[in-house]
Amino acid sequence: MRQPDQNRHHAKRLLTLGIPLAGSHLAQFAITLTDALMLGWYSVDALAGEVLGGMLFFLFFIMGSGFALAVMPMVATAQARGQETQVRRVTRMGCWASIAFGLAVLPLMVFSEPLFLALGQNPETSRLAGQYLSIVGFVVIPSLLVMVLKSLLMALERTQVVLWVTLGAVVLNVVVNYLLIFGNMGFPELGIRGAAIASLTVTIASLVGLAIYVAAALPEHAMFTRVWRPDWEALRAVFRLGWPIGMTNLAEVGLFAASSIMMGWLGTLQLAAHGIALQIVSIIFMIHLGLSNAATVRAGQAYGLGDMRALKDGAKVAVLLSFTVAALTMIVFFAVPEFLIGLFMNPAEPQRAGVIAIGIGLLAAAALFQLADAGQVMALGLLRGVQDTRAPMLIAAFSYWGIGIPVSYVFGFTLGYGGMGIWLGLAVGLAFAAVFMLARFWRWLKRHPKDELAAGF
Repeated sequence: MRQPDQNRHHAKRLLTLGIPLAGSHLAQFAITLTDALMLGWYSVDALAGEVLGGMLFFLFFIMGSGFALAVMPMVATAQARGQETQVRRVTRMGCWASIAFGLAVLPLMVFSEPLFLALGQNPETSRLAGQYLSIVGFVVIPSLLVMVLKSLLMALERTQVVLWVTLGAVVLNVVVNYLLIFGNMGFPELGIRGAAIASLTVTIASLVGLAIYVAAALPEHAMFTRVWRPDWEALRAVFRLGWPIGMTNLAEVGLFAASSIMMGWLGTLQLAAHGIALQIVSIIFMIHLGLSNAATVRAGQAYGLGDMRALKDGAKVAVLLSFTVAALTMIVFFAVPEFLIGLFMNPAEPQRAGVIAIGIGLLAAAALFQLADAGQVMALGLLRGVQDTRAPMLIAAFSYWGIGIPVSYVFGFTLGYGGMGIWLGLAVGLAFAAVFMLARFWRWLKRHPKDELAAGF
């Protein structure tokens, strides 16, 4: 097959996998997005509380999802090798590891208000964030189990069901939010607590829907038979691959969490604008994440088969696709920032103009790090596909915490650039991560020639 034909083949396979996955990630994010939109129309204080509380929840969730994300390349590789039993073993133990993690972090979310106060946050914002997390904390275990089942289905290239279940969750979330945040149709007006109840309801419904599908559509795997029996070898394998993924996720999300804390020091308006800008940036990130997940699956399959040529060519196409999305995003962020920020605000909100003015500057900074963000998430996806997770963890920790957070503080406070400076620091941290991780992947390819890779199978 000629090179242009090979590139088209890889692009087609990546997009066939990546578009539904990006859609499912966008739909999943839409649950958080609708919370922010509807709470933003309810009150700025409620939005700020959700931004703060949601930040802590996401911090724990993304850390715990390392075990679920480890399931994806392990299942893809096992499936490529014809190891059907291994598919079941790693999925079950991914569930075990996720439940254990969820139980460990639950108390920190249920009793979170003192933590926010200790971090110097506004007392009212801390109170609302604590109310939110006292309910949303119980979402962590079912949400992690949803991630495990999604990873299984993604690795088996059953992406359509993941998309449709997630879209159904979005619709349910909007309905429950409408009823409970604002107190419509005779329901109590619960504000931020209503959004939290909606999240719990939607996540449990998603878990039930995915579990029913897996049991019905994949009976050969007997996924839920004797789930209480431990498989220590598989659990160790999931843990060994998953904990560095979780720590890598923690390093990146921790960068943005630290930026939320610093924005809170600047004031409620700055925190609200930061939350809105972060929502917009995250929408684009979900597209990159879908492509990255597709690259993980394709790389895992090539790794399982020992096909170095497919691994290398597919990686080049994946990076190019992600950079194309980043370039288009930069144009949009520079062209219509006021419109994008304004979507999240009630036209009658007295503080609307102030939040929009701050948000425009943040989106300009966000446009600068689009290529870096695309590069680092794609490199992570490819490295996970070949089950290289420990070095990326160290790179992430150094880039985000050793560089990104200090630069954010210096730009934001020492040099007095405020919120814009904090976001420029994010750009610097992401840029270092992208360069180091892409270099790591290409070095991995050079160290593993085709005959050496194939010999391992």
